[in-house]
Order: sequence, then C-alpha cells, then structure tokens
Amino acid sequence: MLSQQLIRSGTSIGAIVREAEHAESIKDFVHKLSIGLKETNESKYWLDLLFATDFITKKMFESLNKDCEELLKLLIASVKTSKLKVK
Repeated sequence: MLSQQLIRSGTSIGAIVREAEHAESIKDFVHKLSIGLKETNESKYWLDLLFATDFITKKMFESLNKDCEELLKLLIASVKTSKLKVK
C-alpha cells in the first residue's frame, strides 16, 4: 500500500539522521546523510502518488510536502558543508 511505503521511507530518514550523529568520520557522516537524502526524495515520490490518487487531501499534501522540501534543503546543506570539510 502506498501509505505504508511513505511510512517506511519517512521514518527511515529520522533513523538515518540519528545514526549519522555517531558517524565514525566525516565521510561516514556524509554517506549516511546522502542516504537520508535518497529516503527523503523517495518519501516525496510516495507523497505525490498519495495526492494524485486522492488518498490525502490537498491541505495534508501541502503541509507534508512543505516539510519534505524543508528537510531536503537541510540535508542538502549539511551534505554540502560536510563535503567541504572532507577536502
């Protein structure tokens, strides 16, 4: 079911970020956050499908999509900043 896919990918983001907090190195940190980016992007995909199939309302979609976009921006910024530290 689509909603279960969103729950799976959405909750894994938090677990991955938590895991990144105890990364063994900056490279490991970047790697973990990059996986978080992939999961966030996947969550956005499932969210789009849920809205397209009228499983969620426009109001719910807009709220969740806004959160997803903000999370993407935060993760992208963290990865970029951390990559600069690696060099």
